[in-house]
Amino acid sequence: MYAHVVSYFIFSMGLIKKIGGSLLTKGSIMLMIFSFVCCADNRIADYQTPVLNYQTNMENDFIVPEGWQISLWAESPSLYNPTNMDVDEKGRIWVTEAVNYRDFNNDPKHRLNFEEGDRIMILEDTDGDGISDTSKVFVQDKDLVAPMGIAVVGNKVFVSCAPTLFVYTDENGDDVPDKKEAFLTGFGGFDHDHSLHSLVVGPDGKWYFNTGNAGPHRVTDKGGWQLRSGSVYSGGTPYNDKNEPAQVSDDGRIWVGGLALRMNNKGKDLEVVGHNFRNSYEVALDSYGNMWQNDNDDQVVTCRVSWLMEGGNAGYFNANGKRTWQADRKPGQDIFTAHWHQDDPGVMPAGDNTGAGSPTGVVVYEGDAFGPEYRGMLLSADAGRNVIFAYQPSPNGAGFDLKRRDLITSTQESTEGYIWNDIDDDKRKWFRPSDVAVGTDGAIYIADWYDPVVGGHQMMDTVGYGRIYRISPKEKNLTIPKIDLSTVQGQIDALLNPAINVRSQGFEKLQEQGERVVEDVKKILDSDNPYHRSRAIWLLSKLGNQGNAIVKNVLKNEPDPRLRTVAFRALKDDAESFLKYASTAANDPSPQVRREVAISLRDIPWKESSTLIKELFKGYNDNDPWYLEALGMAMDGKEESAYAELLSDQPNDPVKWSDAFASLVWRIHPKSAVNALKERALAESLSPNLKIQAVDALAFINDRDAVAAMLAINKSSTNKTIKETSQWWLDFRKNNDWFAFWDWEAENGEGFSVPDNIAELNEILLNQDTSTKKRIEAGNEMAGSLIGGRLLISLAAKNQLSNEVISGISEAIFNNPELEIRTLASEHFKKSGEKQMAIPAILKLTGDSGKGESVFLSKCTTCHKNGITGNDIGPDLSSIGEKFDKTALLDAIIHPNASIVFGYEPLMIKTKSGQAFFGFLLSEGETTVLKDMTGKHIVIAPDDIESKEKMKMGIMPNALALGLTEQDLANLSAYLLTLKNSTL
Repeated sequence: MYAHVVSYFIFSMGLIKKIGGSLLTKGSIMLMIFSFVCCADNRIADYQTPVLNYQTNMENDFIVPEGWQISLWAESPSLYNPTNMDVDEKGRIWVTEAVNYRDFNNDPKHRLNFEEGDRIMILEDTDGDGISDTSKVFVQDKDLVAPMGIAVVGNKVFVSCAPTLFVYTDENGDDVPDKKEAFLTGFGGFDHDHSLHSLVVGPDGKWYFNTGNAGPHRVTDKGGWQLRSGSVYSGGTPYNDKNEPAQVSDDGRIWVGGLALRMNNKGKDLEVVGHNFRNSYEVALDSYGNMWQNDNDDQVVTCRVSWLMEGGNAGYFNANGKRTWQADRKPGQDIFTAHWHQDDPGVMPAGDNTGAGSPTGVVVYEGDAFGPEYRGMLLSADAGRNVIFAYQPSPNGAGFDLKRRDLITSTQESTEGYIWNDIDDDKRKWFRPSDVAVGTDGAIYIADWYDPVVGGHQMMDTVGYGRIYRISPKEKNLTIPKIDLSTVQGQIDALLNPAINVRSQGFEKLQEQGERVVEDVKKILDSDNPYHRSRAIWLLSKLGNQGNAIVKNVLKNEPDPRLRTVAFRALKDDAESFLKYASTAANDPSPQVRREVAISLRDIPWKESSTLIKELFKGYNDNDPWYLEALGMAMDGKEESAYAELLSDQPNDPVKWSDAFASLVWRIHPKSAVNALKERALAESLSPNLKIQAVDALAFINDRDAVAAMLAINKSSTNKTIKETSQWWLDFRKNNDWFAFWDWEAENGEGFSVPDNIAELNEILLNQDTSTKKRIEAGNEMAGSLIGGRLLISLAAKNQLSNEVISGISEAIFNNPELEIRTLASEHFKKSGEKQMAIPAILKLTGDSGKGESVFLSKCTTCHKNGITGNDIGPDLSSIGEKFDKTALLDAIIHPNASIVFGYEPLMIKTKSGQAFFGFLLSEGETTVLKDMTGKHIVIAPDDIESKEKMKMGIMPNALALGLTEQDLANLSAYLLTLKNSTL
């Protein structure tokens, strides 16, 4: 051991000599010393120097826009495993670390681990040379277990670490917290990525943050208002074993999945400003008040970057969180559309499909350092794709177009998954940007969780190496400004700073002075930077009558619709005058302004809002989904009244409705429209699309009359497409929303009784007075059938079989003709003589993609799809070559249970009628629906469920169970790497 340490130390010194002084920082040397110490005490067994060759040629290894430069600003040991950053008014960068990330999956004995808890670090460049030279611990706390977010707001530091949003207060400015408080608590997702994320101060002075779908979330704000939210999502960590959909919050609404939230700076008035995400890592606000975020997918190439319309439903689950997108997927629907429920009423457009990846931090760049063409740029980090995506959002109707470009990337070829150090030496793929932030100097900073793996609650870099990069224009020397918050000019400097939470300090101090600073703030309206002008509008609305009058003038007379939008947003909190402002804005020529009026009417009774809503509807054409969704929000809870009044302006014959009105009826689907929708669905003169629109609208009306209408359409229609569509809806809805509305045929539970011979054998097996030999004989006979095999696995899972019986049955159960049984049995039964396959050995073989396609068609299409080929049981593999490299593909095939994707964790249900079922959970509510290994939907009534539990073993068989050889795997992986979506 000692000789190894010495040779390692000599090797490290040799690298120092080789590299010289080019890009080797103090941190690099410290990291080598740290590595030496770790190896000496045997804490890090597999460490290999990860970065040195990488650093020598940084300019070539990163691709940045022309005229930009990237430099290493900080690295370990100044920080480890960075998850999130924020910037204070001194220009310092604060970092949350996740060293103790997922100890349940990552053995702390063989990697860096902090027994005293994770840390918050402060890093600073004190000499202005563009490189951090100091690093100190602000706090280390055992309550911090892989914190996911940080916000520095004056002397308060907010740290997001589910279940709690902590606030540490530094009373005397010595960078040591004097007080710690659980500011809000009750969020789901302890030690989970799909959990509580960072707080940011909006341009309105309110605080915004979000949380992922690892619920349930039961949070009470400082004023006593309670949020209750959940879904059918569970898993990922051993702590996230329960969740609950269809919970009602104190506002009377059902909020689902991941949430975007807003509150005042006292922790009161908590409200949901968007919901039904999977796991949006952050919410970013621009100075107009627009919210932006990204979101990751289950396992397919459907990650997204979106503009979040206030109150919007992002469409991951169905409306109440009881069903997954797999459960709701319609025939012929592409995965992106199905994944985000894009064909359902009440769901906002999904935004840009960024493909396979792991989206992380987001920010809007509003500075001038990089030139006007980059001002307003939305930056989205994607750790899985080794890239920072950039957008210049452009208004399109009531929404936005998002055209993506790769702004900063470490490699031309995106990848996600494992890249093992002893196999793949391309460390550029280890660039995993976890966050992107803007400094007070106008530079862009990127936190890099440097690791070969993203997702699955795994980490493979055992030393927790992390770094921060600084991106700046080559021709400019960006410096950190000195901001004096004690003067009005210093406060304005802070307000106009590009670092978002620094701006809040200027906003707050100027607001405190009221009308005394109106003239100073008013001058900002002459700025050529519209983001600066926006900040002034928000602030002026808080500066008494003088400031308010200026903002009202902006709403009426400002030529830029973006600023008129800001003015209305700033004024709408004035409850006394709100409807007056809404009346002014409802006739605005911009659909963006009118959209804001519609959103603001959601909680206004019909009597007070009807005139405005009818006026807003006049400005709608049926080609703007954002405007339609805003109208739907305006009519929330008022659908029947809205339909009745707007109907009076339409022809008496429903078939002659305007297309705009027909799409509105689809969106709000009132019960009183049932007969009219039936007429439209059966009308020969309407186009097929309009008839399908009517059928789909009926399917979202939860009423017995809607069921009767759908049955009538199915019986009477002579159109094949309408007949098939209505039949699909009937088959689907009778298992969920319409389950209680009709006397359906007795098909739920049909065939659930256990055959007499299996029941008799089961009794013998469980009879403790029967000899072990006879119990084994009974078990072996049961092991030959599907029902018997399922029961045996269920009994083993519940520890109702002795070790002797399990051993005696094992050979027979692994000879069961059903692949489901052979696969699931391996969790509890022992198969002797299994050969272990080694990935390094397979990588040495030359793969033939043509032969690999044959393997895919014969072995994989039973469960998986490539395009239109195969079955929709397991994840779609049409673009798997974008998501994983060869090593990751092989690992997934050989060890399919190492990280089971959400939606594909098998559930075991034991029924009161005596059967056991295994499958993927599709929905849970009126009925429980499983999809088994054949793709069949098993519908179980709630009163027939005896027990329900998740299995650790996935349904996907491993390579040996499929009878694959090492050469087969080499060929198969070569073929799978060719499956890519060229359109992304």
